[in-house]
Amino acid sequence: MAPEEVAEFAMGLPEVTEGEPGPGMCLFKVGGKVFAVLTEATGSRREQVTLKCDPDLALHLREQYPAVGPSFYARLRHWNTVVLDGTVPAGELADMIEHSWERVVAGLPRATRDRLQRLHDGQG
Repeated sequence: MAPEEVAEFAMGLPEVTEGEPGPGMCLFKVGGKVFAVLTEATGSRREQVTLKCDPDLALHLREQYPAVGPSFYARLRHWNTVVLDGTVPAGELADMIEHSWERVVAGLPRATRDRLQRLHDGQG
């Protein structure tokens, strides 16, 4: 997935907002909480997205894909950074983005969580 595709997929999830905290970064939030950070390439790194992840799944994904590693900007256990070099299949990356959204939604107040899940499941 190209960065534009990552952004489009993330924005397609229910009630996602987008913000730019600084040059070269784009935050995607649900319920006011960050679930994805898209970072532009610089001279020292490629384009990448940082996503929240179940710690056990995070380890599995890091073993499966060389482009997936721990995040340097968030709690390493719960966040993965995926280098957008094309080596992670688009469907897998979409699943990772959706999983990150779901992890954040799971931590929101019950009424908000239930409403977002209904929207996500197409019932809302």
